[in-house]
Amino acid sequence: MNTAGLAVPRFIGKRMTRKEDARLLTGQGCFVDDVVLPGMLHAAFVRSPVARGRIRAIDASAARELPGVHAVITAEDLAPLDVQMVSFFLISPPPGPKVHPLASGRVAHVGDPIALVVADDRYIAEDAAGLVVVDIEPEAPVVGMHAALAVGAAGVHPDSDGNIAATEARPDPELDAIFKTAPHVVSRTIRHQRICQSPMETRGVVVSKAGDELTVYISCQSPPIVARLLALAFNLPQTSIRAIAKDVGGAFGLKNQPGREEMAVIAASLVLGRPLKWIEDRFEHLTTALLAREQEITLKLAFDADGRLLGAHADYLQQNGAYPQFPDANLAAMMFMWPAYKLPRFGYRARGVFTNTIGLGGYRGPWAIETLARETLLDAAAKQIGIDPVEIRRRNLITAADQPYADKGFGFVLADITPNECLDALLQKVDVAAFRAEQAAARKQGRYLGLGFAAYIEPTAATGFSVLASDVAHLRVEPSGKVSAILTTHSQGHGTQTTMAQVIADSLGVPFDDVTIYEDDSSRSGFGPGAAGSRQAVSGGGASIRAARILVDKIKRIAGHVLNANPDDVQLEDGMIRVAGAPEMSRSLREIAEIAYNEPARLPPEMEMGLEAQYRYNAPPVTWTSAAHACIVEVDAETGFVTIKRWVCSEDCGVVINPAIVEGQIAGGLAQGIGEVLLEEMHFDAQGNPTAATFKDYLLPAISDVPVFEFTHIVTPSAAEGGFRGVGEGGAIIGPPTLVNAIADALAPFGDLPLDLPLTPSKLLAVMEGA
Repeated sequence: MNTAGLAVPRFIGKRMTRKEDARLLTGQGCFVDDVVLPGMLHAAFVRSPVARGRIRAIDASAARELPGVHAVITAEDLAPLDVQMVSFFLISPPPGPKVHPLASGRVAHVGDPIALVVADDRYIAEDAAGLVVVDIEPEAPVVGMHAALAVGAAGVHPDSDGNIAATEARPDPELDAIFKTAPHVVSRTIRHQRICQSPMETRGVVVSKAGDELTVYISCQSPPIVARLLALAFNLPQTSIRAIAKDVGGAFGLKNQPGREEMAVIAASLVLGRPLKWIEDRFEHLTTALLAREQEITLKLAFDADGRLLGAHADYLQQNGAYPQFPDANLAAMMFMWPAYKLPRFGYRARGVFTNTIGLGGYRGPWAIETLARETLLDAAAKQIGIDPVEIRRRNLITAADQPYADKGFGFVLADITPNECLDALLQKVDVAAFRAEQAAARKQGRYLGLGFAAYIEPTAATGFSVLASDVAHLRVEPSGKVSAILTTHSQGHGTQTTMAQVIADSLGVPFDDVTIYEDDSSRSGFGPGAAGSRQAVSGGGASIRAARILVDKIKRIAGHVLNANPDDVQLEDGMIRVAGAPEMSRSLREIAEIAYNEPARLPPEMEMGLEAQYRYNAPPVTWTSAAHACIVEVDAETGFVTIKRWVCSEDCGVVINPAIVEGQIAGGLAQGIGEVLLEEMHFDAQGNPTAATFKDYLLPAISDVPVFEFTHIVTPSAAEGGFRGVGEGGAIIGPPTLVNAIADALAPFGDLPLDLPLTPSKLLAVMEGA
């Protein structure tokens, strides 16, 4: 393990019980809806019933007369604040059309927030919202991605030039000749449906202003990011804003930044001068929260006679909806499609389009379509060429012997990736020959078994993006000898209060139970991006180790001075100060801490009092995580239902801090991937109405749909401090192609599987019956 500067690790690598669980499992957590402030009022939204149109009038007179109603707020009421919506990348204003917290003059999707009703309680607010009459002159909406691109299509935003939200392209004129002369060319179009993040805790905000301080309790991924965004949005000093997120029940990218609703509630509270709460209900979440993933990609690959890649071209289209978090053509999908493979040439065209539907939000691994497209197409190519799916990967994956390897597409230099080694470890667990024999026997009985593989590398802790550049750790040994750690990490279920305590306990040489992590309050920590991009172990862990190193040096100097010993001979172990060769000189860390805080005369000359240290860590630009997965399924020939019989994961996320938490992160992502492939879909009708309004309509995977996953870990320490690699998004990226390939293998006797997600029973039956 690359744990330089540590003693022999006592906690890193151990399956420590999560510190958070006792609180969360006994109902002692503190989520946004648990926050109650004196004089607090409640908010509910009036939303557009149509997808596109001009607002002619808003009549709120009946709502205002309802007892208990304090105000009905519209865009006109918020105009004096001139709220500047800001993107996660801290661009203000973000590119694209002007975005208002409440609809101003026009509506652009069903559920567009038009007005905010403020009342004594949510019940009254909801009733009053139903009394607000909005006169909208409806217009024909632009619903589908291809409709948005059609010649003569109406502009989703009339003041914009067309419906292209963003575009990226890299033409390669040599590819045409490669495709014409290559021995093997394979092309497929993959369509991914729109999905809803569906966290356990929906969005919510409680806001209060006292004096010059604005306090915002919010379900988010980073309180410091929220504070900085609000400072930009409302033109306030950042030090006057305190963003707090105690516990968060899931985020998955949706809560990277406050949405229009949160901004409207905060603005309304400032206008009214009263504390205000809004909690999104599940109906609102499914029908109005930002959605993700709807995209279409046509990928074309050329191979030589031996099945080695010669070139690739991708034509990509992404749904942005009306008001996305950021107008996007998903350049990241192009960037991360090929770095793990030896691909000589790559060209692409990527476009994102506006439509009159709910906007695009983040979702675990927003670039995941690259692995789905590449890995499913590699299987199709193996079938066409006549080689095994594992073998086609063997011939094209970058191996240890190839590294360092300069990616031909975007110039990444790969020096420590291990997808090929992960595949080796996977095949030690999966007996392919035995499965093929079982598969052949089952087909004779009319049963259809399939085996799917996928390999990938994931960019984690991408500090090359400025907003993700660094995290800070402030460590303090209290006079009691206990350790307080204030970090810019943040948990929505990641277990950072446990993993960071493991890292710090090992780094300082103190008991695990003596370390308490604080990451919930922007006024404590300083700026940091929190949970985004599978970064917290790498960046937060690195900051913690380096801050601990500074603190250990100070402790050794004080102890050496007090004990008349060489600081180099002083060691910290289990909260005790020991001097090599002199056990009688041992002291508790508490004794040294009390001297540091209370007895300046006993400190070394010129030494600052106290025991605390801070370090802001900038990790390498990208820290890559590698993996290979295999999945065995059975597709029922009579019902089309898919049963997952086995799933094996082989992961290399560097030095593993806590295997149980790593495996939990992978399993959670895989469960989401299974839902994407088999069940979930947010569909819109021709008028732009979302057709899934409850979990009866929007199908999430149940425990019966998710198998018991098998895990294999290989450890290649990264170049980052501590040797850690991120893992949070990996399961959601590699899971879909692994499962799709298994289903395609099961149905191989019936021809090619159309890659149109979700692969519902009716679609699979159509494949079998059509053959």
